[in-house]
Amino acid sequence: MHKGRLEAFSDGVIAIIITIMVLEMKVPHGTDLSALEPLFPVFLSYILSFIYVGIYWNNHHHLMQVVQKVRGPILWANMHLLFWLSLFPFTTGWMGENHFAEVPVALYGMNLLCAAVAYYILTLTLLRNHEKDSKLAVALGKDYKGKISVVVYALAVPLTFVNIWFGLLAYQIVAVMWLLPDKRMEKLFLD
Repeated sequence: MHKGRLEAFSDGVIAIIITIMVLEMKVPHGTDLSALEPLFPVFLSYILSFIYVGIYWNNHHHLMQVVQKVRGPILWANMHLLFWLSLFPFTTGWMGENHFAEVPVALYGMNLLCAAVAYYILTLTLLRNHEKDSKLAVALGKDYKGKISVVVYALAVPLTFVNIWFGLLAYQIVAVMWLLPDKRMEKLFLD
């Protein structure tokens, strides 16, 4: 299969995920700014999830730019990632609607953890289908960011039950870590 089909399908699913998340924000019935106040937690959780979906879309795009071939296992690894991303609207909405209560924040963290593991599996599956010295292998290198993300999420979920701010802070730290420019892929396109 040509990688363009996988990329187009993934882009479509990700666009739908973002659309569903924004549709979860219900329009208030009041006409003054105080009517927006109850939506503040929902909006904050939407912002965090929008950033995460954007990070996954951006990294998926970079992966696909250096991928040379796509086979069955790659398709399934990609579907695995999309499954966990498709749950973002639910976990985001539950967390926001319940004003960052313990269990919804922990479940959101589990969703982030599962998506990170799925992304890592996708990269491993892609690497198995490419040469050891391929552009993909060079760009991914040791993939410290991917490994650190999984560890931070795995620690953050139980810490959420100690204090929800530990979990929320950890989720934000990982997002910032991925928002910082990653020169590995960009460098390939300049050479």
